[in-house]
Amino acid sequence: MSNELNLDQYVPAAGGVTMFTTSWCGYCRNLKRLMDQKGVAYTEVNIEEVEGTAEIVESFNNGNQTVPTLIFPDGTAATNPRIEEVVTRVGA
Repeated sequence: MSNELNLDQYVPAAGGVTMFTTSWCGYCRNLKRLMDQKGVAYTEVNIEEVEGTAEIVESFNNGNQTVPTLIFPDGTAATNPRIEEVVTRVGA
């Protein structure tokens, strides 16, 4: 399966994000806490557990498995974004 086809299933509906994480990522835990506080809907995907998702993250990060990487409803991504950017981009 190509990254484009695989990516399509992770593009969220309007008003939310898909957040690629790992279980040990402190930045991920912090951003999830902030998104919970701001009412931003998100689907968490652990790249260590879901096959093919590490490659999606790599495709947005010059071959690196940098998390958190978020996918927005328009199909664009941001790596370790500030909560203000997330809120603005999802319209929460």
